[in-house]
Parts: sequence; structure tokens; C-alpha cells
Amino acid sequence: MPTAFTTSPRPSGLDPRVELRHLRYFSVVAEELHFSRAADRLGLSQPPLSQQIRQLESYLGAALFARSRRRVELTEAGRLLYPLALDILRRVEDAADQVLRVENGEIGDLRIGFTRATALSVELPRAVRHLRLQFPRLQLLLQEMNSLQQVDALVDGRLDVGVMRHGALPDSLTSRHLLDDPLVVVMRTDDPALHGHADGHSLSLRRLALRDFVMFSRSVGAGIYDDVQMLCQRAGFRPRIIQEAGESNTILALVTAGMGVSILPASYARIGSEELRFIHIDDEAAQSGIHVVHRRAHRQPMIERFAQLLTGPLPVPSVQGNTKST
Repeated sequence: MPTAFTTSPRPSGLDPRVELRHLRYFSVVAEELHFSRAADRLGLSQPPLSQQIRQLESYLGAALFARSRRRVELTEAGRLLYPLALDILRRVEDAADQVLRVENGEIGDLRIGFTRATALSVELPRAVRHLRLQFPRLQLLLQEMNSLQQVDALVDGRLDVGVMRHGALPDSLTSRHLLDDPLVVVMRTDDPALHGHADGHSLSLRRLALRDFVMFSRSVGAGIYDDVQMLCQRAGFRPRIIQEAGESNTILALVTAGMGVSILPASYARIGSEELRFIHIDDEAAQSGIHVVHRRAHRQPMIERFAQLLTGPLPVPSVQGNTKST
């Protein structure tokens, strides 16, 4: 015969003594309809499990199981509670998972600054693509800025992380070297300096000592400006800069127009024209360092993952939208 259950009237609403463990124990017993098997699944002995179920029934003021020597069945109240208990447990688990993902930076916004040249590189696009695949609920907000603009935006909190050329940083920022971007000479294909120059061979900057240069202004491209000055000094001259510009397309157009030569990151060859040549420089120092920069006090884990993706091998993507963090 089913076990009798009596209760005295009590105020409506959930008894505050009901805990998640009660609902978890109840749901397993409801699935097994066998206290011994349920206890094995939960890693408990049967008497404590039975006691927890009786306690839940007492708190709710209703019998949840009809028990007999041969079988255990859900009562009408138990059948009502079962899907509700599963929903509560799922919601709590989802809430904990969402909190962890927010803490790990997997949900929310990641504001990334980048220079034009880094956008043309292989590393930045692949890192952004992987983050979008791996963390679909992470909103990537990318902003093209020169290095000096990125520094200001990082200091005042408008950016979380910047990918930029090297340079002096305020104490509130910290940087990590990511890669060295080769620097090349940009000139017209009919430039006299190319006479006798075979494809694939490097060019000595000394051959350009008397040439006119078209360059980024220092206020726009401080890293490139300083790198070019250093390279020319190593070659024994100071570059005669006759025209400065704020955009790479403008520099390439001015070189195409025959106003002078330039020195730019090799990645700009991707937007060059048939009228231009990009020639390697025969100086091992002909490189411009790229760094990832963020605030020292900013410990967002996703910044570290982003930096690792920029510098390391690309992991095999696995969408985490439907998986649980461990």
C-alpha cells in the first residue's frame, strides 16, 4: 500500500529550506523510480537518500512518491514537480556557466585597436576569425587607429587591447612583443635604382642616400618614422623627406606619381599596384616590431588568449557555444 502522507496547513510559496540538492536527489529518483539505483547514481547509501526525499516532501507539504514493497511511483504532485525541478537545475547550471564565461571574458565586448599594416598581416585576421568561431558570444569591436591614438584610447579605457608599433608607453600600460614586420623599399618599377636588380635580391639603402622620400608623418606613424630614421642612419645618411602623409594609400599614390621612394612594412605589398616594386633591404635591422599593449591593471583572460593566437600556431577551432566550462 502507498505510504500515507499528512501535512498541516502552511503559508503558500516555496519553503526556504528547500535546497538544490533536494531537487537533484528528487529528479534522479523520479528517473529511476528505484531508491537503490538512484542512490548508486548519486554516490549515496539508500537511507540518507530516503531521508532527503522525505525532508523535501515535508518542506513542500506534498507526497512526491507512492511507495510500496514492489514499486515506486510518482504521485500527481511528483509528476508536476519533475519537469519544474529539471528546469530549475538547468537554469542554475546555466547561470553558473554564464557567470564563469563572463569572468573569463568569453561573453561581453573585447575592444581591439589595430594599425592599418597589422590588418594586412596574416596574424590579426586569423586571431580574430578564431575568436569569433571559438567564442560566438564574444563581441569583437575592432577600431583602426595609429599607434599614438591607441595609446590614448588604452589609457582612458576606450580600448581593451591594442596591436601597434613599438614606442614609449606610459607607466599604466604594458606591452608584449608579438612579431617583427619586415620593412621594404617602395619605388616605381621603372626607378633607376632597380637597374641590374634581380627579383628577390636585397637593396642597399646607401643607393638611396640622395633620393627624395615620401613618409608617414611622425605624429601619425611614430613607430615607422623612427624605424626609417634609424635604418638610414645605419646606412650613413639622413633621409630627405620631401612629403609626409597620414595614410598609406596616399604614400603609395605619391610614390607611383614619381615624387620619391618610401620605406613601409612588407604587408603593404598586398595593396600595391603593378607600377610599384617592394624591395627587401639588405640590413637585418630592417624590421618594425609589433606589440600587443593593454593596461597593467587589466587582467581580462581573453586578452591573454588573443595575444597567444597572434603569436602561436592556430588551434583547431571548436565551437563552445553549447559546451560547459570546466
